[in-house]
Amino acid sequence: MRRAFWIGVGVAGAVMVTRWLRKQRRRYGPANVADRLGEMAVDLGHLLGASVEEGRRGMAEREAQIRAALDEGRPIPDEAPRRR
Repeated sequence: MRRAFWIGVGVAGAVMVTRWLRKQRRRYGPANVADRLGEMAVDLGHLLGASVEEGRRGMAEREAQIRAALDEGRPIPDEAPRRR
């Protein structure tokens, strides 16, 4: 009876490991990896585009501050601390 129990445990463990390995093989197969890399490239493109847009917005805002200061004849506001 004891031996049958441990044989059952071994068989159940082997079935679980086999299923897990098949799932991992499908998950990391060449087609799925290529799909994921494509999705990551698209996401990176969107993030870079958003970053560039935010930078442009910041530059336009700073340029407007500088132009307003020059038009009014006051000194240009210094936002960043100067390094010595």
